[in-house]
Amino acid sequence: PLALGLYTVNAVYGDTIIIPCRLEVPDGLMFGKWKYEMPNGSPVFIAFRSSTKKSVQYDDVPDYKDRLSLSENYTLSIKNARISDEKKFVCMLVTEDDVSEAPTIVKVFKQPSQPEILHQAEFLETEKLKMLGECVARDSYPEGNVTWYKNGKVLQPVEEVVVINLQKIVDKSTGLFTMTSSLQYMPTKEDANAKFACTVTYYGPSGQKTIQSVPVVFDVHYPTEKVTIQVLPQSRTIKEGDNITLKCSGNGNPPPQEFLFYVPGETEGIRSSDTYVMTDVRRNATGEYKCSLLDKSMMDSTTITVHYLDLQLTPSGEVTKQIGEALPVSCTISSSRNATVFWIKDNIRMQTRPSFSSLQYQDAGNYICETILQEVEGLKKSKTLKLIVEGKPQVKITKKTDTNKMSKTIVCHVEGFPKPAVQWTVTGTGSILNKAKETKYVNGRFSSKIIIAPEENVTLTCIAENQLERTVTSMNVSAISIPEYDEPEDRNDDNREKVNDQAKLIVGIVVGLLLAALVAGVVYWLYVKKSKTASKHVDKDLGNIEENKKLEENNHKSE
Repeated sequence: PLALGLYTVNAVYGDTIIIPCRLEVPDGLMFGKWKYEMPNGSPVFIAFRSSTKKSVQYDDVPDYKDRLSLSENYTLSIKNARISDEKKFVCMLVTEDDVSEAPTIVKVFKQPSQPEILHQAEFLETEKLKMLGECVARDSYPEGNVTWYKNGKVLQPVEEVVVINLQKIVDKSTGLFTMTSSLQYMPTKEDANAKFACTVTYYGPSGQKTIQSVPVVFDVHYPTEKVTIQVLPQSRTIKEGDNITLKCSGNGNPPPQEFLFYVPGETEGIRSSDTYVMTDVRRNATGEYKCSLLDKSMMDSTTITVHYLDLQLTPSGEVTKQIGEALPVSCTISSSRNATVFWIKDNIRMQTRPSFSSLQYQDAGNYICETILQEVEGLKKSKTLKLIVEGKPQVKITKKTDTNKMSKTIVCHVEGFPKPAVQWTVTGTGSILNKAKETKYVNGRFSSKIIIAPEENVTLTCIAENQLERTVTSMNVSAISIPEYDEPEDRNDDNREKVNDQAKLIVGIVVGLLLAALVAGVVYWLYVKKSKTASKHVDKDLGNIEENKKLEENNHKSE
């Protein structure tokens, strides 16, 4: 490389500078010498080598003490290159007749440190020009150039928006440069996540190079432009008893920490943090809710519906009624939405609601009126009616002789609630029979059966007793040797219902026949009445004819 037409050696700061003597060694060489030129042009000799004695001498120059080395081919080496080594060095070869010189320019380069962004701003603010930071690149030679970038693009100076100042300082002891570039910046909201970096461009032995700093992201402050109110949690509907959290937020940075909340029933805003909690809400909490900044400059609103479900069962609890009585039952629902109502009796869902015009024992049980709001999770109400149907004991005795004619079965059919206790006695003797067998007590009915083989006529008494009454019924039973008419056993409920249905059918047929006969009788009576009237007219006409004949006969006689 040449500098101003001279040969140049490029060296790295701190390395060894190697400067070859670019002269051919002449015949009759006496010695060789190296010198450098001062800025004013005066020479300073630094090394000498004799060709005859092969000895080397170094001049007493403080800057180069213990740093020089001169080889046999007169190549000069300088250890630990410094910036001050940037000079013109001259190689001199001397004979008796001539002095030859070859100058060389030494250039020293120093790579700067990686640039750092120092004195970083804690945050930036929109509409404000603020010092973002300083990019510092140290110990460069020659001096470098600093450039600022945002998101990889060069930041160009813009008045009152991007202001860049570059300062270069040289260390007098080392000759190295430190570059400091300050950046004042006015951000926008879009700079919230922008990456700022700086680079230093410098020259090295092989040309121009660039080193980049670590990118930095700054917190950008900007005012709130919109307020938003939310109801938490958002995933479900609200029902009575729930807790509601209102959350108000502003889109500024940093976000507002306090707001005014406006709730139904309150004329003034309630100052609170960004959340306002209402516990165990009731239906009167339904309405419009608002929140605003403390200066009331911005506001947002939302509507809350608190769902409710009321159930009134009349009557409810434990109710005791007598058999045959009527019991009106009503289940009244009041709700914020259409509710589904259903009835359950003894853990079995009913198809229709209960209605009791004449209570029977089978009507007794545990009734539940239950209602739910399908749209609202967890909103369910129910009330219970425990219905007890009481009745005095009703007793009927039947008897039947067994086919083998060896015994008789006497059955006491009992109805009543609470379940009556049954006792059999033999009238006259007063003895109590304890061998009775009872059927299962279902729907207020059961039966008690005894099997006897009396040797003489007896009277059996069935006594049924509960808390309401004591009922006594007796039956005469002939001795087993005496045949007698057997009364049929009481039919079960299904047969009884079939008989009732047959009876109803027979009654219907009889009534129909009677009505038909009545209609026929009326028709016949009308017919007879009409016939009599016609016969009277005939008789009257015949009488008139007879009278006319008599008058004619009298007239003939007169003539």
